[in-house]
Amino acid sequence: MDFFFEDLPSTSQSTPKKGHEESQMREDTTMDSSRGMSSVVSMTDSQEQYSSVCCSSSIEDISRRAQEMVEKINHSRTSDQKVMDSFEEKLLDKVREMCQQMKGHMYTVYEENSDEMQVKLQELSEVLESCTKLNSELLEATRALTHLREGLAISQKEP
Repeated sequence: MDFFFEDLPSTSQSTPKKGHEESQMREDTTMDSSRGMSSVVSMTDSQEQYSSVCCSSSIEDISRRAQEMVEKINHSRTSDQKVMDSFEEKLLDKVREMCQQMKGHMYTVYEENSDEMQVKLQELSEVLESCTKLNSELLEATRALTHLREGLAISQKEP
C-alpha cells in the first residue's frame, strides 16, 4: 500500500502562526481606526474561512485518496481472482490430461493382459482337450481291461 502524504498541503501553510496573526490584527486595527472593532472581527472571520477551506480541501483530498486506494485494492482483488480462475482452469486441464494418459496406459495394460490371457486360455484349452482325449483313452483301456478280466474269468471256469 502506498500512502502519498508528501502531496498534502502542510498545516503550517494553512494556519498562520500566532505571532503573525496578532501582528496582522494590530496592523488592521491601527491602519483603519474608523472601522474599529469591525476590522478585527472581519480578519478573524476571513482566517476562519481560510482555515475551514484548507481543512475541507485536505479532508476532501484525503477522502479522494482513500477512495482511490479502495479502488486499487478492489482492482487488485479482481486481478487476483482472474489469476486464480486461470490457475484453476489450467490445473483442471492438466488433471484431465493426466487422467486421459492414465486411462490410455490402463487400456494398453488391459490389452497386453488380454493378449497374455488369450494365449494362456488357448494353452489351457489345448491342455483340457488333451485331458479329455486321455480320459477317453483311459475309459477305453478300462473297458478293455474289464473285458479281458471277464474273458479270463470265463476261461478259468471252463475246464
